Amino acid sequence: MVTSKIPILDLSPEIEMLWDTLNETFRAVLRSGHFILGPSVRAFEAEVASYLNVKHAVGVNSGTDALLIGLQALGIKPGDEVITTPFSFIATPEAISHLGAIPVFVDIDPETFNLDARLIEGKITSRTRAVLPVHLYGHAADMDVILSLAAKYNLKVLEDVAQAMSGEYKGRKLGTIGDIGAFSFFPSKNLGAFGDGGLLATNDDRLAETARMLRAHGARRKYFNEVLGYNSRLDELQAALLRVKLPYLDGWTAGRRQAAERYSRVLNGVPGIAAPREASYAKHAYHQYTIRVRNRPRDQVQKALAEAGISTMTYYPVPLHRLPVYAGGQYDLPQAEQAATEVLSLPMWPQIGLEVQECVASELRAALAHC
Repeated sequence: MVTSKIPILDLSPEIEMLWDTLNETFRAVLRSGHFILGPSVRAFEAEVASYLNVKHAVGVNSGTDALLIGLQALGIKPGDEVITTPFSFIATPEAISHLGAIPVFVDIDPETFNLDARLIEGKITSRTRAVLPVHLYGHAADMDVILSLAAKYNLKVLEDVAQAMSGEYKGRKLGTIGDIGAFSFFPSKNLGAFGDGGLLATNDDRLAETARMLRAHGARRKYFNEVLGYNSRLDELQAALLRVKLPYLDGWTAGRRQAAERYSRVLNGVPGIAAPREASYAKHAYHQYTIRVRNRPRDQVQKALAEAGISTMTYYPVPLHRLPVYAGGQYDLPQAEQAATEVLSLPMWPQIGLEVQECVASELRAALAHC
């Protein structure tokens, strides 16, 4: 039995495995004298584009900037409405709001925690310009329905892939199905940098050109600024280090999927929880392994696990439409509100071992029995 503290995420196995290469890469960038939009950024963009099988990958400063620049490249303007999920990180609607547009929240599918595509059409108005689905926890949203509605109502689609790089929808990599995909390389992501970083992926030449312009103060050519843009360039050092890690991404995803299978096996039949399910159209990337705590006080269960040395996280304790920044909207979103009281993400990383997972399961059973 494992007795030491179990973190929610342990990055040390992948860092130790790549330690020498990461250090050599770090020193090479320092010696190169190239620190902004240099050869490492260009190489990383080409390698990601090849990995995703898209024409263009545009590195930016963060996943949040990827959303913001992606929406602006799509032509989203003040007063436009963008349909999205109420169950995500604040960056999703924040990017919409920063453009003066209006996030319109649609309830979630209780099985996948993603935007319920069946409810989108009822929220479309004359001001709707785009749909922004989030592939939450690494599981694909139902893109066929979303794309069908987008075609019917002439809407743009931006995929939020912050938690789902390497995940798939019917054999296609997430982030390549809509008009443009926004990725995050925050350190805890499946492909994590050693600081912030983000990327946009698209097959649209115009969108890619616009995104490149926006990330560099609105200029295609330095000092010849055409629009108001941003200082949002993927750091050369981060790109170089991400290049070291990218070839291992699919293997790490396979490790996460194996870990998810083990969790589902050792938690099978445990009363008071519901394990995550994978839709037939999805290949789950398992950024998180998120259970529902049923008919128990989730927060007390989490506290008991913490006292036993097991870290867990609640993604997310407050649905977005209930945050103070979005207070005042008239929403009836019962599935998102229920999920916010029940979800609990367990320790998950590609190299997590069976012994650790059995310890988590044992302590979870004990916590459920006493709460």
